[in-house]
Amino acid sequence: MYDIPIHFTVGYTNAMIKEDGQWKIAKSVHYPLKHADPKVAANIEMYTTAWDRIVNEGRLDFFNSEYFTEDVVMHAEPENVVGIEGMAAFYKNFITGFSDIEFTINNVFGEGDQLVKHWTFKGTHTGDFFGIPATGNKVSLDGSTITRMSPDGRIAEERDFMDNMSLMAQLGVVSSPGNVAVVDGLYQSFAKGDVPAVLAVMDANIVWNEAEGFPYADQNPYQGPEAVLNGVFARIGAEWEYWNLTDIQLHDMADNKVLATLRYKAKHKATGKTIDSQTAHLWTLKDGKITAFQQFTDTKQAAEAINQ
Repeated sequence: MYDIPIHFTVGYTNAMIKEDGQWKIAKSVHYPLKHADPKVAANIEMYTTAWDRIVNEGRLDFFNSEYFTEDVVMHAEPENVVGIEGMAAFYKNFITGFSDIEFTINNVFGEGDQLVKHWTFKGTHTGDFFGIPATGNKVSLDGSTITRMSPDGRIAEERDFMDNMSLMAQLGVVSSPGNVAVVDGLYQSFAKGDVPAVLAVMDANIVWNEAEGFPYADQNPYQGPEAVLNGVFARIGAEWEYWNLTDIQLHDMADNKVLATLRYKAKHKATGKTIDSQTAHLWTLKDGKITAFQQFTDTKQAAEAINQ
């Protein structure tokens, strides 16, 4: 048997409702509890207040010697941020780069001069952010921070742990790691003849362009899944005995684009002629949905196949 001291940092208030004769929790709200160590409790209170004012209220003036040591250090890559002015300049990118900011400290606990917080940052990218022009994208980022407090209760050192690649993907600076899987799933659904599944991964406002000179480029650009279904897929199904996509290779690209290299192998119903053409598809995605498509293919083969 062990005697282990446990300090609870959060309590809960529950709102209850009665359904079918049973009481259920409708909403649970957490609130911080005082730490058993008065010094740690004071550090937590000061720390949470300072960051709430800085991030949620945009109070960059809280970067001062009352809350931070003059030589405060935030460990970062490629180099550390040092000093109060450096910290203010760094976080100004968040304050001016985003609107509709919601910064939530989900939990914070401490021991000695160390604090650890779990936080969530949400906002809309409407301003310059470390040189990245406004995209209008909404971001949601979870992270944790380890902090060292000075003996007189000021923030002396911080180290953040968060998924920077997730943030860059949400901003559209780097491609989302799931883009290739979305496009691969589309091709698999197409091979099975599952047209509803193909249409399901398209954005409601998708812009679809067939290659110039291709038989179905006459209605470019197709806008919306319904237009693609009726203007491209339905016409292919009606006019071709088979239309197969083979040798598909997917290539992840920047700016949330995926390049597919493949071959069309098809036989025209009316003429009996076949095609075997080298092809490329360029897909653009956002939030797991396909927003644009551009086809590149040997249009001469297709034109000759449909002519008697």
